[in-house]
Amino acid sequence: QVQLVESGGGVVQPGGSLRLSCVASGFTCSDYTMSWYRQAPGKERELVAYSTDFHGLTDYADSVKGRFTIYRDNAKNTVALQMNSLKPEDTAVYYCKAIAPMSRRTYWGQGTQVTVSS
Repeated sequence: QVQLVESGGGVVQPGGSLRLSCVASGFTCSDYTMSWYRQAPGKERELVAYSTDFHGLTDYADSVKGRFTIYRDNAKNTVALQMNSLKPEDTAVYYCKAIAPMSRRTYWGQGTQVTVSS
């Protein structure tokens, strides 16, 4: 059964760092396009970062470039989001998303709350 579980969220001061982790089960996430989204209260869900299953292609929203890094740990079947220099506007629920290589079905985790506040 396909399942994604995010963890690592919490409360951090501006300028601080957090590392989010998305643990996949029921599939090998190295075969999938993996991405992180976030949604702040009252705002649309937005793409933060993604990583394809080949060529190591990654990309980021302009708002997080230079601060966030998406990476995979294939041994743990996880994808992580390292978030540095956090800003209050980064406050949101962060979701992990997987896209299957053939069916292109999408799967979402339940989300993890990130709050950046003094």
